Amino acid sequence: MAIQLPGKVKCIIDTLEEAGFEAYAVGGCVRDSMLGRKPEDWDITTSASPWQVKELFPVTVDTGIKHGTVTVLIGHEGFEVTTYRIDGEYEDKRHPKEVLFTSDLLEDLKRRDFTINAMAYNDKKGLVDAFGGARDLEDKNIRCVGDPVERFTEDALRLMRAVRFSAQLGFSIEGRTKEVIPALAGNLADISAERIQTELVKLLVSGHPEELRTLYETGMTKVFLPEFDGMMATPQNNLHHCYNVGDHTIAALGYVRPDKVLRLTMLLHDVAKPVCKSVDGEGIYHFYGHPERGAQMAREILQRLKFDNNTIGKVTALIRWHDHRPKLEEASVRRAVHQAGPEQYPALFEVKYADTMAKNQYKREEKLAYLAGYKKIYQEILEQKQCLGLKDLAVNGKDLIQLGMEQGKGLGDTLDRLLSHVLELPEDNTREVLLRLALAGETGTAPKQQGTGRYYSGG
Repeated sequence: MAIQLPGKVKCIIDTLEEAGFEAYAVGGCVRDSMLGRKPEDWDITTSASPWQVKELFPVTVDTGIKHGTVTVLIGHEGFEVTTYRIDGEYEDKRHPKEVLFTSDLLEDLKRRDFTINAMAYNDKKGLVDAFGGARDLEDKNIRCVGDPVERFTEDALRLMRAVRFSAQLGFSIEGRTKEVIPALAGNLADISAERIQTELVKLLVSGHPEELRTLYETGMTKVFLPEFDGMMATPQNNLHHCYNVGDHTIAALGYVRPDKVLRLTMLLHDVAKPVCKSVDGEGIYHFYGHPERGAQMAREILQRLKFDNNTIGKVTALIRWHDHRPKLEEASVRRAVHQAGPEQYPALFEVKYADTMAKNQYKREEKLAYLAGYKKIYQEILEQKQCLGLKDLAVNGKDLIQLGMEQGKGLGDTLDRLLSHVLELPEDNTREVLLRLALAGETGTAPKQQGTGRYYSGG
């Protein structure tokens, strides 16, 4: 089988071979090329030592020289070149205590995680596939190299990687490989939150986010996301639902585009339902307050998994407002957008759509019609450039100070009153009208109460 190597990769391999060493493209780039995908990175493995690699190329970076890796820079592009190696004993269920360099390519390949990642290629020798990776690609199998217990014990993150590759490629996990996972799932407790986060996100934004179920069934979520196990154990006995909370969540993931924030939102949008569940006299389940409590719980979970503050802020805001239903009139929608934050739109509509589609058919058309009406009014508000926040007001604090107002809480209260007035009467958002209202100490009509919608969605 011939693989088209990029020119710079071929140049590195040729340079190493001309110096008397072996060199191959290896791992994921070979796998993706065989699948007809464009590799994100090209890694190279070689019999040359890191120091010999450094002597052959003018610009290198010692990326992980202790473990045999040097990054070769050609132009502004970097390529990791790693010496064939044998891993020593794994002490932390993630990294080998030491590595031994070897001149044997097969020794290097057999330490890798899965057969589909344990293939090497160069133009002279062609494909080196000692463990049946090509066959597993054809059969759509994720299978460990050698004994799966050994591979997973060496590096517990491989447990999640097996499921993540399954989700990304649409493959099945081979029987023995999957069979041993539950007994080893507890080892994930020794893996850093950052590594867990990376694998979780890659799974969620894949083409098969429903593989989250495999993480649950094999006992992995119990280690790093026990709240999801609680969701899987929480039924929803009301007219709006046909799934338990966890199964509804898995279904919802498939109805939203593969964006990190959106998929994380759907993962956690109902995370508080198990703790907010109540049952009325007719045996119907309710989950009052779950959006607000869910936003709090989601923040704690995302912080535990070391997500950045920007992602946490976006996800928790969407969760807090995912079940809010203003009346379908301009003033109510303006207030809803202002309360949730204009930055949450239009993503909030995508969340609401996914949530609706993951429920049963009860009043679905009515719910989708409501959502369409909500979006239509929102678009009209944007087209008319109506005021949705303080920054959109035709006056600001400096204008009020020039009128003789003093800085402080009173100034802020006046701006808030002017904003409240304009959210009701957008045509009054002019400098002349607002300054007159500020001087008069009046802001027209009082804010209207938000509607709760025409139906109970069941969350």
